[in-house]
Amino acid sequence: MWLALRRLRWARRVAASPLQACWREPLPGRRCDWRALSFLVCDAEMSSLDPRQGELLSLGWVTVAEGAVQLGTARHQLIASEHGVGQSATIHQIHDRELAAASPPAAAMAALLQAAAGKVLVLHHAPLDLAYLNRLSRQLYGASLLLPVVDTLALERAQRERRGSPLTPGALTLQACRAHYGLPDHGAHNALQDALATAELLLAQIARRSAGGRFTLGDLR
Repeated sequence: MWLALRRLRWARRVAASPLQACWREPLPGRRCDWRALSFLVCDAEMSSLDPRQGELLSLGWVTVAEGAVQLGTARHQLIASEHGVGQSATIHQIHDRELAAASPPAAAMAALLQAAAGKVLVLHHAPLDLAYLNRLSRQLYGASLLLPVVDTLALERAQRERRGSPLTPGALTLQACRAHYGLPDHGAHNALQDALATAELLLAQIARRSAGGRFTLGDLR
């Protein structure tokens, strides 16, 4: 409900934009069973961990629908950089020469919003990715994304805290969470690879918690 109200507040500002087109699709209900929902699992690579200084360099996403990863929906977008990748290249292996023909930020965001319409956005460690995505959305359209979001890292932290399990340093990285569910190493720091890895983690988390029974969007917390 609060998302719908916030969208109403910004509706005039985002008129005739890709964000408005995304918002036209109805929001998923919290009581909907997860198998009736569509999720857009996304990951971003950026030039800095500080959203005030860095830039988005790439986005990867894939849809989870009907209880499965839809591989045909997988997309990877390199994003043109104004200031270059700098030292961040040692982490994500994206170099300035690869960004010479990359998509402008506006085109990459428009493609993401088209894919996200009517879906629940899924991220691992959502605050960082959302800080970048919302900043770009505000620059382009004057409003934040205002999409329903599930954070697989936050889900894992909440589950372990409920069970009283200790959280050791590094226990909630994407790879560590995958290992906890018996999922294999996936080769991190490519936006699409990480999005696919996060999609598999989401399905593993739901499978364990639902035990095959009804499990709603509201339960994903």
